[in-house]
Amino acid sequence: MWETIAALCTTVVGKVLLALVVYFVGKAVIGKVLKLTAKIKGIDALDPNVRTFTISAIRWILYLVLIVSIISILGVPMASVIAVLGTAGATVALALQGSLANLAGGIMLLIFKPFKVGDFVETSGVSGVVKKLTLFYTVLTTLDNKRVTVPNGSLMNANVIDYSAETTRRVDLTFLTAKSEKPAAIQTMMKEVMAANEKVLADPAPFAQVSGGTNEAMEFTVRAWCATDDYWDVYFSLLQGITERLGEAGVQAPAVRVVSDK
Repeated sequence: MWETIAALCTTVVGKVLLALVVYFVGKAVIGKVLKLTAKIKGIDALDPNVRTFTISAIRWILYLVLIVSIISILGVPMASVIAVLGTAGATVALALQGSLANLAGGIMLLIFKPFKVGDFVETSGVSGVVKKLTLFYTVLTTLDNKRVTVPNGSLMNANVIDYSAETTRRVDLTFLTAKSEKPAAIQTMMKEVMAANEKVLADPAPFAQVSGGTNEAMEFTVRAWCATDDYWDVYFSLLQGITERLGEAGVQAPAVRVVSDK
């Protein structure tokens, strides 16, 4: 009996020692591999979020291989280990279904890059500047400085309007005047205000035309192109400048019809 126990202890201790050696050696090798991976030119040129995710994924895969190797050394039947891992994986997948959808969405966003950090976007009913793009969530800051966290899963299935993607944008404004005014004179004044604005681009040319009206009013549409970063400056500048110019010229506002029940 003692001989049997001694032989068993020797076998177990030998497997444990071998497993420990494999663990420490494998850990050191994984560290070296990760350092070499981070220095690869292709990895170094990736987006910071993609690079972090790639290195993290490689780390988890290498550690999974190391753990399976240690279990095999200890003599645990691999069929049982695979069955347990499969059951655990299915359970975790069901429990984290929403999180996995967000993870998949984050990976797709990092690969296809429909927008980048710093862009002003509108999506899922909110608009703001992209401050952070993680694997699970995208963080936006609204114009009134509110932080909005949007799940990547819903973001990938929604329309995304990126206002910062192009170098130029068009400012659209609408003005109403009395029906009795002369359209040509008003268009000239509007174009003069746009031409005097240094941030309005000459090409495409500024636009001012009658676009509609009622029995009491004429509607003018004003369009001007500018650099994307200057959009709001041009928007408010033209809105104020054209309004003041029309007022100085004595342009009448539309008549307001008062409805009385007497």
